Amino acid sequence: MAVGETIAWASFYYLFPALLPEWERSLGWTKTELSGALTLALVTSALLAPFAGRLIDHGYGRYVFTGGTAFGGVMLVLLSQVTELWQFYAVWFGLGIAMSASLYEACFAVLTHYMADRAKRAITLVTLAAGLAGTIAFPGAHALTEIMDWRNTVLVFAGCLFVVSVPTIWLSSKRVAIVGRHDAPKSSPNTRDAMVVARTLTFWLLGTAVLTMSLGHGMIITHLLPILDDRGIHPEAAVMAASMIGPMQVAGRLAMMAAERHVSVLAITMGSFVALILAATALLSMRSAPALVVAFVILQGAGVGVSSIIRPVITAELLGRRNFGVISGMLAIPYMGGYAAAPSVAALLWTVGGYDLAIVLAGATAVVGLLAAIGAWRWRPAQAIVRN
Repeated sequence: MAVGETIAWASFYYLFPALLPEWERSLGWTKTELSGALTLALVTSALLAPFAGRLIDHGYGRYVFTGGTAFGGVMLVLLSQVTELWQFYAVWFGLGIAMSASLYEACFAVLTHYMADRAKRAITLVTLAAGLAGTIAFPGAHALTEIMDWRNTVLVFAGCLFVVSVPTIWLSSKRVAIVGRHDAPKSSPNTRDAMVVARTLTFWLLGTAVLTMSLGHGMIITHLLPILDDRGIHPEAAVMAASMIGPMQVAGRLAMMAAERHVSVLAITMGSFVALILAATALLSMRSAPALVVAFVILQGAGVGVSSIIRPVITAELLGRRNFGVISGMLAIPYMGGYAAAPSVAALLWTVGGYDLAIVLAGATAVVGLLAAIGAWRWRPAQAIVRN
């Protein structure tokens, strides 16, 4: 599952920022026009996430997970053939459908549904590998476009999905369902009962926290290469920096595994937001001190890497494991919504005040997210409300 999810993230999400400069040069469309397509994909993914989660709650996880991955591969094949802007948007709409059923929301819902208390370790192991998705996408796309055009580069990523991701996700999801079939909770008979958590303040504070996390990180990562170019970083060094964010995500998760016995989940959550605040500060100061690119990569990667694990864990702990698929899907709306808005927001801010303005907003959202996460923990509902 880790292998399949790594390639899925590299192909469906990180491929966009990796090829953004190439598309801008070869297709002649602006950053704003191109970024709108990723926004459409992520909005589509967010809106469909509760539906995908509901199917997973009812035991159809491996069909949802595998089908979404395969459909995404088909969309990448079509992406390699686009010549018009409307075609580009249509393909990314299809990729949004694929994302709703194949990225972390679906993966974590499958693991949490079947593995109960073991899910945290399983999620950690999956994300240790999937944290390298950017490391695959950025240098991989850069190297491939040196020897072939971007269209064939996209086809290579699609081929990896069909040959590696689809079979590994199918087999691993089937195995998880067999091993954990006795641990899987019964979902509520109707969606309204499953959505009772939306009446709690904790749900809305968690939604705010995940929104700010994805918006801030998404603004930076989708425009990372042009941002680093704006900071005066050499293109090859920029690609290297972008590719190292993945390993730093893995490093952050390993550090979390080492520390989790000694610190609370809340402390780890707070640490991830503080890391993102410091990363934005380093990025903002990079013109006068280019060496801060190292600090930025470490802090940004570690902060986001830890948050990927903590998000499903804190959701299950505060809102319960029953109906986790639909609850996680509901929280995916602000989470993916943040990623959806991020590329267009960053592009708009770039036109208004340059990338400095976008970086300042990314740091500010991390501050808001930190306060929201603390509030969610402080005002968590009684367990009977969310577990029964």
